Amino acid sequence: QALSGATILADGSVALVLELSALIRRGIAHRNAVRKQAAPSAAPAPSVPTVMIVDDSITVRAVTKRLLKRHGMKAVAAKDGVDALTVLEETTPDVILLDIEMPRMDGFELATHIRNSEILKGIPIIMITSRTGEKHRRRAREIGVNSYMGKPYSEGDLMENIKSFLGDAE
Repeated sequence: QALSGATILADGSVALVLELSALIRRGIAHRNAVRKQAAPSAAPAPSVPTVMIVDDSITVRAVTKRLLKRHGMKAVAAKDGVDALTVLEETTPDVILLDIEMPRMDGFELATHIRNSEILKGIPIIMITSRTGEKHRRRAREIGVNSYMGKPYSEGDLMENIKSFLGDAE
């Protein structure tokens, strides 16, 4: 009951007295009922693994997105490390595919940032780069990159590598 009473004002008009807390409770209950009606009553849909692609090449991002979608995965993309940090504020991927050489913030800087973040540090990182020398591989290992792939790579190897980190997320 939201109506608490009534009173007569000085000009003779009647004013209703409302109980604000009752109105709020009623509004919350109504909102929850609407949400329950809108939500499907069936079992929740299986979660789709999300893979983030961080590469300055628009072609690499587009081709990799199509590959991931063909394998039933959701793809999010960023053109460099700075862009990736913005995307990571809204999305937490299951795996990150990361190039090294990018403008503004390279792959090593982004990987370091991810490994130093309490929220993001557990996300597996697969570094995919044309830099295949031992110096770059060692630096990636020291940062905490989980896997290192040289370009060019086969689609099968990439998918096998991604799936090895998904475990139960598939």
